[in-house]
Amino acid sequence: MTLFSRKSLLILGGVVLVGGGAVGYVLHGNPSDQPITLFEGHNPKIVDPQPEKIPSLGLVKSIGWGAGEAPKPAQGLTVTRFAEGLAHPRTMLTLPNGDVLVSLTGAPKEAAGGGFMGWAAKIVMGMVGAGEPSANQIVLLRDAKGAGKADQRFTLLQAGLDSPSGLAVGNGKLYVANHNAVLAYDFTPGQTAITTAPKKLMDLPAGGNHWMRNLLLSPDGKKLYVAIGSASNIGEGGPQAEQGRAAIYEINTDTGSHRQYAAGLRNPNGLGWNPSTGEMWVTVNERDQLGPDLVPDYLTNVPVGAHYGWPWFYWGKTEDNRVYDKTPQYQMPEFLIDYVRKPEYGLGPHVAALGMTFATGGGRLGAAYANGAFIARHGSWNRKPAVGYDVVFVGFDANGTPVGKPQPVLTGFLNGEGQTHGRPTWVSFAQDGALLVSDDTAGIIWRVIAPGAAPAPAPKAIVAPPIPPQRDLNSDPERRLRLQMREMQQMRQN
Repeated sequence: MTLFSRKSLLILGGVVLVGGGAVGYVLHGNPSDQPITLFEGHNPKIVDPQPEKIPSLGLVKSIGWGAGEAPKPAQGLTVTRFAEGLAHPRTMLTLPNGDVLVSLTGAPKEAAGGGFMGWAAKIVMGMVGAGEPSANQIVLLRDAKGAGKADQRFTLLQAGLDSPSGLAVGNGKLYVANHNAVLAYDFTPGQTAITTAPKKLMDLPAGGNHWMRNLLLSPDGKKLYVAIGSASNIGEGGPQAEQGRAAIYEINTDTGSHRQYAAGLRNPNGLGWNPSTGEMWVTVNERDQLGPDLVPDYLTNVPVGAHYGWPWFYWGKTEDNRVYDKTPQYQMPEFLIDYVRKPEYGLGPHVAALGMTFATGGGRLGAAYANGAFIARHGSWNRKPAVGYDVVFVGFDANGTPVGKPQPVLTGFLNGEGQTHGRPTWVSFAQDGALLVSDDTAGIIWRVIAPGAAPAPAPKAIVAPPIPPQRDLNSDPERRLRLQMREMQQMRQN
């Protein structure tokens, strides 16, 4: 054997050993022995980071549901199939007349960005049942018989759609968010087809690792909010790749003018108005490759101008030093360390919290679900053991604040054998008060209800008295001293 051959074999052997080790690490992963409940609620446990050069995988293969099979509802609830045979149903919107709009959608071709994580995501999504081309349709489901099942189905819209997700209705319009633009179509509830051309309200940054774009219309219909996820995990593609991303934008529905409403949100998804406070709330998917127990996805209110830290910080002021190591040109704004806002409520790391809807009155799931938010946790792909793959309820108190831990509403998607029947994606209330849940990889819309339950009352809006105007510029200590001096003078006079 020649010296060259020996060197070649040694090099090849080294490559095989290194490659085999990497594959072994990826397949074995970095498992957690901690219960997911430790990382949920108001004060989730924030553990020390375990940075991963290569993401560990915890793939769960989607196998679908057999005839007669269904998820497991919480005690007192039942679950049935509202619709099935749909091509990757994701977002839903219930119209005032009871029709239900569903986006049949998937990732666009442009979603391959983000370096190694983007490549890995494509491989992973194909393995878990989410790699098919986007159907690019919005279908209308109608329960004409009132039997709790869609007996009519129409393709409402297809032309001009490109990975559509966000849906909103108001002002005589159907607003649709493609991955790269927000469109407005003339629309009246009751229509079963849209044939008119849309008006473009706003261009959006296309594709990226997080391509879904959710929409929320303000109660007065004057503003439309669009949630835009990041193109990467922690900005490894540089600041230009993240321009206009990881943020929520506010659009004027009349003029199309827009501004950034909030930022530092790695992948914002479900949007809704808190019925008690009138605040905007959102679910957010946090970053990867810091170990199985970091970082908690979260549910939070979103004041205008808020910044939640991505990519430099997570869960308040916990710094992610990887950003500087990977992209030293991605400099943090000087003000941010004093300004970054901590989320309100942890939903657990890697659970992939997507759709969210508030109980606003009329729901028929029982008194225990009358005040709070329902959240679809789509499920992890890079954690062992797998987490999410369920629908949970986060209760709120009379002040419009989340309390306790997430309570299971719909479970049983995982079968305990490294497989899942489906992946809950979005939630919306049907007109009859049932909760609808889209299951994208299974192609099913589930209907959850408590038989015999009366419609729940709406949570009471908080009406606080206005703060009285300040009549002088005295600080509190000065004011107390003044009052003391006045009391002393009165005592002397008496």
